[in-house]
Amino acid sequence: MTMTRLGSIEAGGTKFVLAVADENFKILASERIPTTTPAESLGACIDFFNANPVEALGIGSFGPIGIRQGAEDYGHVLKTPKPGWEGADIVGTLTEALHVPIAFTTDVNASAYGEYSVGAGKDAHSLVYFTIGTGIGGGAIQDGHFIGGRAHAEMGHTVVLPHPDDHFEGVCPFHGNRCFEGMAAGPSIEARTGQPGETLSRDEPVFDYISYYAAQLAYNTYLNLAPEKIVFGGSVLSEAELPKVRHYFEQLNQGYVDPGDLNDLIVLSGVPNNGSATVGDFAMAAALLA
Repeated sequence: MTMTRLGSIEAGGTKFVLAVADENFKILASERIPTTTPAESLGACIDFFNANPVEALGIGSFGPIGIRQGAEDYGHVLKTPKPGWEGADIVGTLTEALHVPIAFTTDVNASAYGEYSVGAGKDAHSLVYFTIGTGIGGGAIQDGHFIGGRAHAEMGHTVVLPHPDDHFEGVCPFHGNRCFEGMAAGPSIEARTGQPGETLSRDEPVFDYISYYAAQLAYNTYLNLAPEKIVFGGSVLSEAELPKVRHYFEQLNQGYVDPGDLNDLIVLSGVPNNGSATVGDFAMAAALLA
């Protein structure tokens, strides 16, 4: 019996993580390569998958990217500060070289699909996933399909209401203290305190602010989409903050809607070792073969 081999590319701004798995998502081979130029990085991807052939490939990429199939910019990196990458045709280059079907979406959408497939949302019909790390992004899934239109969502840059005691000006170069990424992403912690978040006690006031902003993300999301699961990943939020997030959610709600048990609604990633994007890529690749 022939084993199905699925491919994954986590295309990040500093590194690409390449992997091959079987139909049960057990990893058979993997490699990390630096994100340099499109020619070098995509060439290294081609070399890896020529040496480790797959039947289908899932890609979760840094953005902004063109994700609307049939559009002229589908599969391309759009306007980006990453030198040399604007206009890079990721899907076209890899399709021409590897001759396999490719699923292409944002890195955070790939993570959402991983959580939906085997992680914290594996028993749910609808899910929204947020990563809070160096930046903030979100992806939404309903019955196996990403929710989106002419472009992918930019949930991290939606409008935030600053905490009454938080007078920080924000780190977002576009929105300052008026978007979630400016006020709650990892760099905002170091800008406030002078220390990376991982070196701080979870009792520091900054984590109360972060919890308040995560609660706003969750509440706005519930009112807009009413998902069964709201999953947080990334390096900033921990189990220590979840009770605060749920508490602030209740304060914001004021009994208006009934979201059910908040312990079941608002959860952390269910995929170990921040692996939801890779798992999501495998699951998207498998769906192409179904």
